[in-house]
Amino acid sequence: MSHKLEGKTAVVVGGGQTPGATLGNGRAVALTFARHGANVLVVDRDADSAEETAKLVRAEGGSAASHRADITVEQDCAGILDAAVRAYGQVDVLHNNVGIVPAGRTEEISAEKWRQGFEVNLTGMWLTCKYVLPHMRERGTGAVINISSMAGLLYAGDNITYSTSKAAVHSLTRCLAIEYAPHGIRVNCIAPGMMDTPMGVDSVARASGADRETVAAQRAALVPMGHQGTSQDVANAALFLATDDSAFITGTVLPVDGGFTLRAGMP
Repeated sequence: MSHKLEGKTAVVVGGGQTPGATLGNGRAVALTFARHGANVLVVDRDADSAEETAKLVRAEGGSAASHRADITVEQDCAGILDAAVRAYGQVDVLHNNVGIVPAGRTEEISAEKWRQGFEVNLTGMWLTCKYVLPHMRERGTGAVINISSMAGLLYAGDNITYSTSKAAVHSLTRCLAIEYAPHGIRVNCIAPGMMDTPMGVDSVARASGADRETVAAQRAALVPMGHQGTSQDVANAALFLATDDSAFITGTVLPVDGGFTLRAGMP
């Protein structure tokens, strides 16, 4: 296997795992980065889950440490950089994999749920960037990868908060890309589509009361390629954006969706 991230340190925010769920994007990214030589700091608000991911990395012979942080708390976001520097001396890649889905249409969702959605989906990403980007600027290099959603590109039914906050992540990505491009820092975004992940199938199944297999089949039928994506598909895209393979790419929103967003709205 190639070691495209050899000698680099990657911070994976949201790198833990919902107990009993399928492999999520954050954990898959942490494992993939480590397999390509990166030292990985796994960050999650659940300390045990973060450490479990770090143990999985170490079990494969990789290098990983864990750190607990709640991205809705500014001092926790500031502490992420400190933890990475203590563990590995630097940060080369920041991967923001956070999000919640507060369901509800405009008249149904509460102001509290609206604020919570933006606090986690947007403000938390901005805060992690706010504290890590100055370090990258001083070093004259770095890559930031934000995880969004196809919901930020399309109308997403009764999830107005999720759609709007994820669209805002696209704008945040573009703004940061332009602001930090002169400093050798690239900022990009991945917009996953129908994915077989905890936030995908598992959350829909719980909300609808349907069994997981039924939900998975319904979602797969909507994808032009005929199947859902996996967390590894997202991890592969993140690896590309984290390495020099994408050295001249910044400010992009990359759909990883099997063609779903192209078909949306078509007969």
